[in-house]
Amino acid sequence: MTVGFIGLGNMAKAMIGGILAKGLMGPNEIIGAAATPDTCLKVANKYGIQTRSSNAAVAKDADIIVLAVKPQYLKVVIADIMDSVDENKIIVSIAAGKTINWLAKEFEKPVKIIRVMPNTPALVLEGCSAVCRNDLVDDDSYHFVKELLESFGKAYTVPESLMDVVVGVSGSSPAYVFMFIEAMADAAVAGGMPRKQAYEFAAQSVLGSAKMVLETGKHPGELKDMVCSPAGTTIDAVHVLEKGGLRGTVMDAVKTCIDKSRSL
Repeated sequence: MTVGFIGLGNMAKAMIGGILAKGLMGPNEIIGAAATPDTCLKVANKYGIQTRSSNAAVAKDADIIVLAVKPQYLKVVIADIMDSVDENKIIVSIAAGKTINWLAKEFEKPVKIIRVMPNTPALVLEGCSAVCRNDLVDDDSYHFVKELLESFGKAYTVPESLMDVVVGVSGSSPAYVFMFIEAMADAAVAGGMPRKQAYEFAAQSVLGSAKMVLETGKHPGELKDMVCSPAGTTIDAVHVLEKGGLRGTVMDAVKTCIDKSRSL
């Protein structure tokens, strides 16, 4: 089994790194192509994988073809590889906004398609990926691809109708969290803390809080209440956040992201 990556950007590198780190495949079983020879060389040197000079060559030699390019480039990429794709190959797309039906129409023939929405924490093996498939993908193939995705984080099967929602709540949300961490650190710096230390305190607090949600199974509101002592410092800070419309602003941001994904 050979996995081929068309596009060798950050997400592709995260996926390759996770697959190799977990020992699911060897470097000789992964191939890739990128827009520039320089990118191919850097990725080949870092991970020991093979590269090809064209998208079509990757599609010809790979059993599973990962389309790791931005949505606006998919049409051109599919045109490059469609003659090299047959009913035995599996297409894995990580592009936002492009449905399985859209992909199938571009290939102009029956193709096994798995659609994935990962996120950038995959770079540190803490990604969260949503996965769905068309009817041509058999269970064994699907579970194998899902296992590959789980090499760099969590992978959950969702109906395709929720994929745009996944973009808003998971795919794009690391950016919101980074802004929150930055804002907390800025406030700590204003209070006299060195910036490097401020980032460490803020980031570790977010990491630990997320872990509490996942591992305790408690409602986030219950966990929030556990921190808010009567007449204490935290409840005063929560009051300021509520007064500033934190929840509504976050909900509006996620909704805007979902809407944009649906329009792609």
